[in-house]
Amino acid sequence: MSDSGENPKPAGGRYPPLSIDALRALAHPLRVQIMNELSDFGPLTASGLASRLGESSGATSYHLRQLAKHNIIREVEGKGSARERWWEIMPGGVSIGSPETFETRAGREATELISREWQLNNERRLSAFMRYGLDTFGMHWVESSLLSTAHLKLTPEQLKAFGEEYQQILAALTAKYREQETPGARRTQIQFNAFPLIDEASDDA
Repeated sequence: MSDSGENPKPAGGRYPPLSIDALRALAHPLRVQIMNELSDFGPLTASGLASRLGESSGATSYHLRQLAKHNIIREVEGKGSARERWWEIMPGGVSIGSPETFETRAGREATELISREWQLNNERRLSAFMRYGLDTFGMHWVESSLLSTAHLKLTPEQLKAFGEEYQQILAALTAKYREQETPGARRTQIQFNAFPLIDEASDDA
């Protein structure tokens, strides 16, 4: 149902959604914020995250260990020290929404919390760009950016196929640009949402 991360799975499809145990481990506002920071800006340390999120390094260290325990994040090999470790999102990012997680109230609530935090983060990032992008980056970056919305009538099968084809395209494009070290390149967020509009539910036959 929902994905967050910078490395979509190549053409074969999505990475498996989190298990119910991992989902419940992630379902904490600060842990989702930590995951968002690592996903949006790349590897960070506990102290770096603490500074960005206005938390203590002790708190971020604890929550980093819990996320690592469930393979949501991992320590960056060959970087940092035992005293100051660097952390990153697991390859493939994070996907939620398996049928198993919807079988219980706790699973549904955890899915809702994580999805809500992801969406709020996306909205914050977009709002910040809309408000400060021109002054921060200049017109060239504003003109190079794209905000796009389309509306279609789709069946559930068509919507699933649409999402799978999008994942394949995104995988190819991210593979093309992921390892570049081009001067002037900036960390960029790609947002895409596809879902049935609730107001259209009455049109179902």
